[in-house]
Amino acid sequence: MYRKINEELVKWKENYKMPLMLVGARQTGKTYILEEFCKKNFENYIYMNIDKEEDICEIFEKTIDPDKIIEKIEIIKNVTIIPENTIIFLDEIQVSERAISSLKYFCESNKPYKIVCAGSLLGVKINRFKSSFPVGKVTIKYLYPMDFEEYLIALNETKLIEEIKKHYQNNKAVLTPIHEKALDLYKKYLVLGGMPALINNFILNNCNISHVNFELQELIITSYLADMNKYTENSEGIKNSQIYNSIPKELARVNNTFKYSIVDKDARKIRYESSLDWLLASNMILKCDLTEKNESPLKAFVNSNKFKLYLSDTGLLRALSNLDYNEILLDKNEMYKGVLTENYIACELYPKYKELYYYNFAKYEIDFLIKIDGDIIPIEVKSGRRTNSKSLNEYIKKYNPKYSIRISSKNFGFENNIKSVPLYAVFCINN
Repeated sequence: MYRKINEELVKWKENYKMPLMLVGARQTGKTYILEEFCKKNFENYIYMNIDKEEDICEIFEKTIDPDKIIEKIEIIKNVTIIPENTIIFLDEIQVSERAISSLKYFCESNKPYKIVCAGSLLGVKINRFKSSFPVGKVTIKYLYPMDFEEYLIALNETKLIEEIKKHYQNNKAVLTPIHEKALDLYKKYLVLGGMPALINNFILNNCNISHVNFELQELIITSYLADMNKYTENSEGIKNSQIYNSIPKELARVNNTFKYSIVDKDARKIRYESSLDWLLASNMILKCDLTEKNESPLKAFVNSNKFKLYLSDTGLLRALSNLDYNEILLDKNEMYKGVLTENYIACELYPKYKELYYYNFAKYEIDFLIKIDGDIIPIEVKSGRRTNSKSLNEYIKKYNPKYSIRISSKNFGFENNIKSVPLYAVFCINN
């Protein structure tokens, strides 16, 4: 399946002096993407899993000199490595801090070594690196679950994508049958989420949502919870899982600003802050900060004590909430559909901006603030067709933004300086 990250990998290939590190949560497709990239773009390709191949791991424990590492790999693998036409993929590199340290010396080598690497919880490893992380010596790219556009590409809906993009630009409504088709695909994505295994299973079952193996989502969640205990001390693992499991309840609250007391009635920031940092670094959750001024840079005005948390995948949120998929597809649970919708918007925006903000003023709240072409643009999110909003109207009256964006089930349009964006067109924002 096509992933947008492929274009960034091709750019790296053109100037591969620095090793490339692909960071992302488990099951987002890191290994598959890098393997396909290596096979298609290089004459020779060597794959090594440092977690499973103890002899390879031992090489890095003995030396971090690139020439000696290559020499030992050639002996163990019985291969000849020609730097000019060979790429080496080090998977599960987080297992060996020495292997990560060696990337600096591969970068500085006068030989054209080509190294790519990935690993589960690599973001956590980077944040907690005990020695000196090779800053400036590694190209770091982030992989997230498949966004809605990638999902449409996987379904071979390229003509629909072009139609959506065209109407996003001209603000004119698409034909009703096309609008309804796109909304139907959106609802299914809300249930499936962007994990490649789910989308692939959906396709293999002729896009029949009732035949999808939703146990795959349960398995992914189980693997996430297992990682929390495998790669942390026992007490921290418990706190990690407590925060992760509390997110559906947090988001269902009217005021869904994160509260430690929802995690545990006796919870305090000082006890849970490191666990929260671990989950954020793992890319399992996303953070949306309250900014106290709608001015640039938004980050400068963040209230560090007030924020919202979202799961990195809306399908996993549905599964973790134990919500039957028909409740969403048949509009039987409007309240929680709104929760999934807000989480979906966060997942679509975060990969582009790498940060999320919301804004409060008086008694009103704006769901998201983003910067487009230097202007701060407010975004209001509605899960259905009802778009009356006191908050956005008051924001416009008070601050007079260049324009505003309202995301809902309604068709494209532009009225009263509000750009109407259908839920299925969020991928177009700031493209």
